[in-house]
Amino acid sequence: MRLLLIEDMPRLRDLLIESVHSAGWRIDAFATIAEAEEAVATTPYDLLLIDLGLPDGDGLDLVRAIRRQGRRTPILVMTARAAIDERIAGLDAGADDYLVKPFNHGEFLARCRALLRRSPETAPPLLTAGGLVFDPATGVLTCRGVETPLTPRERAIVEILMREVGRAVPKRKLEHALSEFGDDISTNAVELAVSRLRKKLTGIEPGASLETIRGLGYLLSEMKD
Repeated sequence: MRLLLIEDMPRLRDLLIESVHSAGWRIDAFATIAEAEEAVATTPYDLLLIDLGLPDGDGLDLVRAIRRQGRRTPILVMTARAAIDERIAGLDAGADDYLVKPFNHGEFLARCRALLRRSPETAPPLLTAGGLVFDPATGVLTCRGVETPLTPRERAIVEILMREVGRAVPKRKLEHALSEFGDDISTNAVELAVSRLRKKLTGIEPGASLETIRGLGYLLSEMKD
């Protein structure tokens, strides 16, 4: 899952990025409408998180512009504008939900999950491999109905591998995914994360194998009966 955040307050922006990463999602964060318009035009997003009071204009104008373009990506407006008429204006402009600052970050993530799964047309499909089922909207991995706890890094790796079942995934692609969590990526960070993930999968007999392809990367394949 990839989210776009438009928020000009550095401290809040950093906190929201941390919250999104904790859910195992990727996020691009900017402070202006101009940056957001360029990002939306060039990158497919699953959810847009938009502040209203921005340095170069009103976030509602951005919401309206996105809807005029025919984009149906879910939008969560986050703002200090708490009056009822302002909430109505935000929803009428095209936002799918409206969250008033300050807000609880648990509620923020819950609203994100709700928006990601609300519409069948925008909700990402479940990913499957053998007995494994991964929900990109919630970051939950199950095996025959039983949930397997994952770290944010493991969730990012699982999503990439399960989108490419039966195909080798270059190591550099996983390195890029982990680097988006804001951590320094050591040379063996991917190997360590994959190793821990492999141990978890081995313990639940998933009907799929995670192999290392030397000189290339990793392959998740379904096991034959």
